[in-house]
Amino acid sequence: MEEEIKQGSGSGAEPGTLPEGAASEAEESKKGGSRSSSASFMSALEKSMESLSKTLATALEDRANVVMVRINDDALRHLDMLVEAEVTKSRSESAAFLISEGIRANEAFFARIEEITRQIAELREQLRQTMVTNE
Repeated sequence: MEEEIKQGSGSGAEPGTLPEGAASEAEESKKGGSRSSSASFMSALEKSMESLSKTLATALEDRANVVMVRINDDALRHLDMLVEAEVTKSRSESAAFLISEGIRANEAFFARIEEITRQIAELREQLRQTMVTNE
């Protein structure tokens, strides 16, 4: 199971990750470690679930826009997994959550796109100004 759950770095572990040391505690628990190791693992798992809940709440706030989208079977399977696991209440919530997390995970990429788009808009304006002065 610890292969599926990344080990977090510090107290502010990312969603889906366990705080530092939790993976080794999970390994101890598998090997028949003490009850305290099991309790520590459960505590770390609860903290991870709380973090996921907060992330989900952030992703789902202010959803006033509707977007219709066609997706493939694999994407639909993943949306349904979130619903089945009761992480989200609907496919719509699943999609909103995954889109939000995808954007957050690629912030640098989107910042670069925003900068290039701004430059393109400036160049278009310069072109318009050039056309006006040549008339």
